[in-house]
Amino acid sequence: MIDPFGRKVSYLRVSVTDRCDLRCVYCMAEDMTFLPKAEVLTLEELERLCGAFIGLGVEKIRLTGGEPLVRKNVISLVRSLGARLGDGGLRELTLTTNGTQLVKLAPELHAAGVRRINVSLDTLNPEKFAAITRWGKLEPTLDGIFAAKAAGLAIKINAVALKGVNEDEYDAMLAWCGEHGFDLCLIETMPMGDIGGDRTDQYLPLSLVRTRLKQRWTLEDTDYSTGGPARYATVRETGQRIGFITPMTHNFCESCNRVRLTCTGTLYMCLGQDDAADLRRPLRDPSVDEAGLRAAIEEAITRKPKGHDFVIDRRRKAPAVARHMSVTGG
Repeated sequence: MIDPFGRKVSYLRVSVTDRCDLRCVYCMAEDMTFLPKAEVLTLEELERLCGAFIGLGVEKIRLTGGEPLVRKNVISLVRSLGARLGDGGLRELTLTTNGTQLVKLAPELHAAGVRRINVSLDTLNPEKFAAITRWGKLEPTLDGIFAAKAAGLAIKINAVALKGVNEDEYDAMLAWCGEHGFDLCLIETMPMGDIGGDRTDQYLPLSLVRTRLKQRWTLEDTDYSTGGPARYATVRETGQRIGFITPMTHNFCESCNRVRLTCTGTLYMCLGQDDAADLRRPLRDPSVDEAGLRAAIEEAITRKPKGHDFVIDRRRKAPAVARHMSVTGG
């Protein structure tokens, strides 16, 4: 699939649920209203849609949420997609998780074909962790991370940079990741959804963070890529990588190769735009065959925009995009 700007779309992010067992302050409101089950695709419907995308050239699928591992029987979907790994199918199947379910599910993920995961972890401080997640505890996430490592999964730690919250921790997190063989990726907060707070208080430009890190660490630029938006450097002192995702200070749109499918079958061609395609309708229409489903996907790709319009509006103090990050899946 080629979009109007000549970019090959080969990466699909699939939100299998909008639900989560945490309420991170940059992602959700504390009192969330979740989707009714009738609107949510079954795991079989998600598999069929993923199969259509694979048939159109998607080589990488990342399962997201909400928290994907709280979806009942989600491992059955992971197994089905894992069976598509190999020549003529998927090149990689991975997921992003908050880590709370990894102690029990990491071995099954590896057995299904997952080899690499991203774990969201914004702080190593238990009190800050509870504050950021609103009610979470650090220990289950750390236990999950080390269970995943023991199961043979490569781990990248994702941390959202939050001004005045965790900005004094990046040196310690980089050292901790180096000690345990994890890569670290820092992410600028994105203006998505009403979170019950003011994002101007959260925003911390990663250009500033990188300047601070270079006072202690030697960061060597690299062309390493996982197919996502992060720009990576190798940390000479640890041998691990640090990535920077900068939708605000330096967008990553020129090389965008991805689209995002929600658990309701809505396809967003851009994280930072509201235009979307309803794939649930043709998916559930018995008169639409596989060719028709692929045609609906291909039509949506023709509307993929050149880039997003993220901005933190300091006057209006409203999100650039109304939907929460948990809906789109990051």
